[in-house]
Amino acid sequence: MHTFTAVADRTWDRAPAYDSPLPPPNPADRIACLLDPRDLRRLDLYAALTAAGIAPFPGDREAIVELSTLSDRVHEALHRWLSSGR
Repeated sequence: MHTFTAVADRTWDRAPAYDSPLPPPNPADRIACLLDPRDLRRLDLYAALTAAGIAPFPGDREAIVELSTLSDRVHEALHRWLSSGR
């Protein structure tokens, strides 16, 4: 079944001249936002687990929240362990 007409097919042959990618965002235009250190450690821990190829199970959220309350030194060790590849 043919769903496009010949006119519609020709419409998509080339993009208009004004259709260009958006420029990269300007860092000066960002909204200032302060996050609690626990929230930053929680997000960093999710990122480290993802980078290590470890998908947290749905029930792991509580453990990640608890780990986020620990000191920065503990988190440095966690990140080192997760990124070592051992």
